[in-house]
Amino acid sequence: MLNKLNEFFSTLITPANDAPRAEHTLQLATAVLMIEVMRADAECGEAEQATVMRILKQLFQLSDHEVQHLSALGQQTAQHATDLHQFTSLLNRELSREEKIRIVEYMWQVAYADRHLSAHENHLMRRMTDLLHISQADYIAAKMRAKPADME
Repeated sequence: MLNKLNEFFSTLITPANDAPRAEHTLQLATAVLMIEVMRADAECGEAEQATVMRILKQLFQLSDHEVQHLSALGQQTAQHATDLHQFTSLLNRELSREEKIRIVEYMWQVAYADRHLSAHENHLMRRMTDLLHISQADYIAAKMRAKPADME
């Protein structure tokens, strides 16, 4: 497990010409942020886990096996992470504003998956949005797009 974490942290300083490794690092950083949203809720249920898996599979066009591996590694990494800055700074460096907004919308989908938005989830989303340098208007728009129609 520590080897995987060391491998992850070494990829944060990957040379730009190592595209496959950089893509895996980006995938892991995205997975960790979604998993953090899932973990922010006192009750981490199947709906949230299924939403994370569905989004990762769709977003990165992964096989079932690959998305399970990414999710497991993301959960291990999230448990051992001391802050979110290491992940958000990577996304800030590698993604456009529109791509980061889409990631925020996906994180909101995870938060809404159980049809209940906890205060902890709401606070974490605000914090991550600030770290991703997303404007208040884009934050609210992403939240509204992700909110299921049947929720108050």
